[in-house]
Amino acid sequence: MRKSLLLSGATALFLGIALLSGCEGPMGPAGPSGQDGTDGVDGADINETCKECHNPASVDLISAQYEFSKHGYGEAFFEEGGSTTCGPCHESEGFKDVVERDVPSTFTLVSGSYVNNYSCSASAAYGAITCNTCHSSIHSTYEATDIPAFTTVEPVSMTMWGGAKTIDLTVDDNGSSNLCVKCHQPRPFTNSATDKNVLDYAKLVANPTDTFYAATNPSGVNVLKPGYRTHTHYGTVGAIFAGKGGIEFEGTLSYSSSQHNTQTTCSDCHMAPMNGIAGGHTFTAKGNFNGCTDCHTTLTSATSDPAHWGDKRTEIQTLLNQLAAELTYNGIDILNRNPDAEHNLWESLTTNKYDGYLNIYDPVNNPEGEANNPVGIFKNPSPGTTWTQAQKDHNNTLPVIILTNAQMGAIINFQMCLREYSLGVHNFSYSKALLTNSLAVLD
Repeated sequence: MRKSLLLSGATALFLGIALLSGCEGPMGPAGPSGQDGTDGVDGADINETCKECHNPASVDLISAQYEFSKHGYGEAFFEEGGSTTCGPCHESEGFKDVVERDVPSTFTLVSGSYVNNYSCSASAAYGAITCNTCHSSIHSTYEATDIPAFTTVEPVSMTMWGGAKTIDLTVDDNGSSNLCVKCHQPRPFTNSATDKNVLDYAKLVANPTDTFYAATNPSGVNVLKPGYRTHTHYGTVGAIFAGKGGIEFEGTLSYSSSQHNTQTTCSDCHMAPMNGIAGGHTFTAKGNFNGCTDCHTTLTSATSDPAHWGDKRTEIQTLLNQLAAELTYNGIDILNRNPDAEHNLWESLTTNKYDGYLNIYDPVNNPEGEANNPVGIFKNPSPGTTWTQAQKDHNNTLPVIILTNAQMGAIINFQMCLREYSLGVHNFSYSKALLTNSLAVLD
């Protein structure tokens, strides 16, 4: 009975609601229409904007080419990660950091010792070289106009010279070669011990017969203690191309430049139309003569125009061989020989396969876990703190090298002309003058 009453109550409630709903009157007439709103701005078609750059003929093609660039697959950015002194060239964020802060390449005296100012912040010493390392405005507006903007095209203060010399290559309107030279320039030689200032290269020229280094220097001061890795580093091509930065001894030749740096840019040759895996964004010109033919119409291969290619390269190679033969002490090569093509990038450029380093003993491991120069002939004047006693004992049995200012300057010029890699193609006149006048001052 109770259940039946409960059901009846619920049914009654439902029917009551239905009856009340059914009693709503008819809808009244519609009111007047409201005022139309303002039309919105059409949005961008993002797919179409992306395709301005990301298409088979542009970014997609550049990405494929960049895979063959040493900027892309080299591991230097990883090996030098965390280094504030190497970061400005080896690290993407480091490079952008020194550009943004306009870091000078000068040396400053701090607490009795000089410091090279050209370094990046520790917080920026990382990052592989990518598109936005050089192209500063990529994905700013997401249009094709983003690409041409470079991170820097300002004149380049030469770090090798502590800012005393500047390179400014302005053949094209946007100064693109300055962007390349910002990194592709030699690094400074610095004084030893507590001074650490940039080497006074002018003294090498002014007093060529003076002693530069000896175990017991008559002047009482050894400016720089030579070691296996006493060198210009590897990016000498920017200085040679610009015709600046070598040790310019007086001699029979003046220090003029070929026409390349006033009529061409780095990209004219190194980013010419592709030939095999050279050109474009591979940044290599090896085996690719597409960038030459605008001026040298017959220079289409290594043998097609000897006057502008083979003959000049042979002449520079001969001068390198002659200078290396003169750089000896007590009949021993001062320059190091290295027939290992994997580790000696310049193995094919000289008869004795010099690598630009010095023939000085150094058993310490390099970043690849291999000894630097365990067969070096000359005594290392600065034994490492990690050397074993056996290594120190062996070092003490080796002959001590003595260098004059002329020899030190000639070593620097040899390194610069060897490591620009082209055997004078970048700047035949300047290369020839450096090598010829170095030979003369040694004589």
